[in-house]
Amino acid sequence: MSWASRAAALLVCGAAGTALAQGVALAGRMGERALLMIDGQPHTVGVGQQAGGVKLLRWDGDAVVVERGKERLVLRPGASPQRLGGGAAASIGREIVLNAGPGGHFFATGSINGRSTRFMVDTGATQLAISREEAARLGIDLSSGKLGLAGTANGTVQVVAVTLHSVRLGDVEVANVGAMVLPMPMPYVLLGNSFLTRFQMRRENDVMRLELR
Repeated sequence: MSWASRAAALLVCGAAGTALAQGVALAGRMGERALLMIDGQPHTVGVGQQAGGVKLLRWDGDAVVVERGKERLVLRPGASPQRLGGGAAASIGREIVLNAGPGGHFFATGSINGRSTRFMVDTGATQLAISREEAARLGIDLSSGKLGLAGTANGTVQVVAVTLHSVRLGDVEVANVGAMVLPMPMPYVLLGNSFLTRFQMRRENDVMRLELR
């Protein structure tokens, strides 16, 4: 087992549950007001207003930016409804393509909560795992996290379970991703199964494809 798997295959307290997901689509525009379909029901909303817990932040050309809690979506006219809340995709991207690097590992540059970081895919990790130092750099608030215990190569350590607002690779963004913050330094953020299980994974030789379910 790799150091990454040993560090991240652990038992932690579960993160707090999220609200039920909502299906949201942009059906049309009436002046500066947007016609939103929220769970199949029409709502006319102006900038700064909200309906069904979904707030219209601004127009972006023909598209709108909406928000529910701390999660945001870009809605384009005629597109299929997107899921808002409950770990839904938060962008129009559907597929991530990764090429194997040194040692056969898959690396990627992306972002957590809008801040750039470097990932390594680890299918043996139950959760996305971040070092405490990297979590501080990324501005992750640990005060609302839950304490847990992790079995690592160096013995049992205390970790903090958190929920990340967004994890992005390329043009694919996923919201409400469970993660754990470990006390030891790590060269990469481990992209574990709390992120990977949102995707259908296919590997062809040195290419890994992750397609949103």
